[in-house]
Amino acid sequence: MALKKDKGPSMIETFQEFKETKNIDRTTLVSVLEESFRNVIAKMFGSDENFDVIVNPDKGDFEIYRNRIVVADGEVQDENKQISLTEAQKIEPDYEVGEEVSERVEFAKFGRRAILNLRQTLASKILELEHDSLYNKYKDKVGQIVSGEVYQMWKREVLLIDDEGNELHLPKGDQIPNDNYHKGETVRAIVKEVQNENNNPRIILSRTSPQFLERLLEAEVPEINDGLITIKRIARMPGERAKVAVESYDERIDPVGACVGVKGSRVHGIVRELGGENIDVINYSNNIQLFIQRALSPAKVTEIKLNADEHKAEVYLQPEEVSLAIGRSGMNIKLASMLTEFTIDVFRVLNDAEEDEDIYLEEFSDEIDQWIIDAIKAIGLDTAKAVINAPREMLIEKADLEEETVDHVLEVLKAEFE
Repeated sequence: MALKKDKGPSMIETFQEFKETKNIDRTTLVSVLEESFRNVIAKMFGSDENFDVIVNPDKGDFEIYRNRIVVADGEVQDENKQISLTEAQKIEPDYEVGEEVSERVEFAKFGRRAILNLRQTLASKILELEHDSLYNKYKDKVGQIVSGEVYQMWKREVLLIDDEGNELHLPKGDQIPNDNYHKGETVRAIVKEVQNENNNPRIILSRTSPQFLERLLEAEVPEINDGLITIKRIARMPGERAKVAVESYDERIDPVGACVGVKGSRVHGIVRELGGENIDVINYSNNIQLFIQRALSPAKVTEIKLNADEHKAEVYLQPEEVSLAIGRSGMNIKLASMLTEFTIDVFRVLNDAEEDEDIYLEEFSDEIDQWIIDAIKAIGLDTAKAVINAPREMLIEKADLEEETVDHVLEVLKAEFE
């Protein structure tokens, strides 16, 4: 016989909410819906084992049937699982004792409270499933590049939306300083991490991570993607400059040339993506002295003294090479230190005549405060020439002195030799 389906507005609204559920496969959705119905049924009737629950989330409807065995009048012991012959024949006149009666149950008759409980249970379970699905999806994408459309811009972060409507967060600290975002534009970034506090996934992106540059290079340089060239290390000052150390296990392949491309063709697109960030590609070496020498390019190193235990290197250069080694705002030496994982101190090479003329710093105590002399000596500089030949940026950063103080010291020391 034909059975009408429940069309109560509250239940239809319930299904309409869940049939559009993203990131959850149909089988899982049906399972969750059925489980939620059975929980309510078990509470109402004490058991759900003799009920059939048919869920169709695609159409937004469901059917519930209760199956009972026909027994003689007066012999009903379990009203949930048995029905008297007289009651059964009211449904179909030809029912007999021992047959099974399948009867439609109108869920709406369970009452408003049951319907509300069902909606809350479904909402909670669906949300939990969505969060689990979103977390697992992006957890597997950590370290990969994804795209999102700019949806909202705030002072501390930019909110992006992926093609499934999921929220992606790009914090201020993970934005390249030169980046300028506009609502609706597509932005690429790497998945930095997926937080999951209280089962509420928060996807954090980054455009400043060295891995972002690594993935971009993999996409542009087939030899890297094919495993013929390996990216050993990357150091970045986002939006400004980066150094990349590469290695090839095939002698026929020039790893630097392959990465840069003819006239820089392979890095042009990456430089644009990174807001004009200049990319230096160098050959990696297990020989740390050679590696430091290459990392300080374009400067030419005269001598390197290593302290491997403390990961420190003293690098000596001809006077005209010092500024190249340090770079604008100390950028070259900072990147070289990051890339080699050695603290690099740069010194000018002195000739014999200059060394003979040198003066200990204590001789200047009448013009330079003792605490300043002590601070400079603490970083290994004992004489006037050693200080003059040391990079100004090193004196400021390592001795922790103000720029004005360093300039005054240099002025006093240089005056002595003029």
